[in-house]
Amino acid sequence: MTAALRVDPDDPTPPYEQLRRQCVALIGSGALAEGTRLPPIRQLAGDLGVAAGTVARTYRELEQLGLVVSRRGGGTVVRAPAATLAPADRRQQVERALRDAVRAARLLGADDHEITGALHRALQG
Repeated sequence: MTAALRVDPDDPTPPYEQLRRQCVALIGSGALAEGTRLPPIRQLAGDLGVAAGTVARTYRELEQLGLVVSRRGGGTVVRAPAATLAPADRRQQVERALRDAVRAARLLGADDHEITGALHRALQG
């Protein structure tokens, strides 16, 4: 899993959010199947060159979304693929991901027209 995750220092999105989005995508695609154990916080932080608190926040947010479960001494384990999320939870995740993408695009100087065009192109391809 570590090889699939990366933090882009040039991305204006906070590192924990970059990691959260990537994990959600990996779980949603089935690349991280139910029961898969995620790396320990310190190990993943060291592998990615980020603070342990960054990974801890990512794991907390994934747990709040119901995608993983953390057990003291048992690590963090993928709970269920995103496809089994309730529609309201899925909608919340999609809206959050889009808000984050819009925020990042605005930081790059994109206006509504550019953002809308990029979204349409992403939906087509």
